[in-house]
Amino acid sequence: MSNRLRTKMNRHLTLKQFRYFLAVAESDSVAAASRMLNIAQSAITKSVLELEDALGLQLFERSPKGMRLTPEGHRFLVKARRVIGAVADATRGVQQAAQPLGGTLAVGVTSLVAGYYLSELFARFKRTCPGVDLHVVEDAPPFLEHLLINGELDIAIMVSNALGEPQALVAETLTRSPNRVWMAADHPLAAQPEVSLAECAEHDQIVLQADRIEVLMRNVWARHQLKTRAVLKTSSLEAVRSLVGVGAGLAVLPDFLYRPWTLDAEHVEVRTLRDAVPTVDVGLVWRRGSQPRAEVLEFIEVARDQSRSRRPVA
Repeated sequence: MSNRLRTKMNRHLTLKQFRYFLAVAESDSVAAASRMLNIAQSAITKSVLELEDALGLQLFERSPKGMRLTPEGHRFLVKARRVIGAVADATRGVQQAAQPLGGTLAVGVTSLVAGYYLSELFARFKRTCPGVDLHVVEDAPPFLEHLLINGELDIAIMVSNALGEPQALVAETLTRSPNRVWMAADHPLAAQPEVSLAECAEHDQIVLQADRIEVLMRNVWARHQLKTRAVLKTSSLEAVRSLVGVGAGLAVLPDFLYRPWTLDAEHVEVRTLRDAVPTVDVGLVWRRGSQPRAEVLEFIEVARDQSRSRRPVA
């Protein structure tokens, strides 16, 4: 074994290096990480270089536009978050043994997410932290982001891959839901096991205007240079389901919203898309650079546990 390799193996990694690495990875910039941590840029640069040298890996690609994670950096990011999370768990466990958590936790949630993720998560959290008073605000994504940035909310549960202010917020995905095509049982496309976006564009659409799902799909149609005909645009998921069920049009929506029956007992079929379409990610969102309180950290851990216990959508 060479002396250089032996030196690297004997070099200890520090929690400071992990924290500085995470700050740069989340902000894509040493300067932004410096502002976030209130630490000199030179100290962060030195720490990241020492970490790369100790690991024998290049974690970032440097350019005038900032720092971008390499494939090795993305893999290390997962492990780094686990390390910091384990330290937080250990610290939290000692603190909770001495004094149970209390106070108020302000959580934002969008209407769609509230209907599908809120009840189980809140029940779990109340069992874990019965002394914490949960205050819930339901509103549209732009207003929730405004409240998070202003510090009026501790955390939010929302579609996390369509943020309007991504540079000011941190998002952690809890679940990724693929988009599929909803249609009536007698729709012409129902005879096929899977359909293309081009085939969908030839038929009338029912568009859900909620949680920026319409924005995600609008970008998909534009990228494929397809124009669609919208019979109705609505914020009501049940209206979409009912109109699809009676054959008024089809809808391209994430699987976490799918239910096979309308309120009028009409059956809604679902078909896989041949084209690659981005998932709709639901996750936790909080203000970048904030120092989460113990109650917030516990809520994050409970949400992670719930996400791990859910069976992934096929």
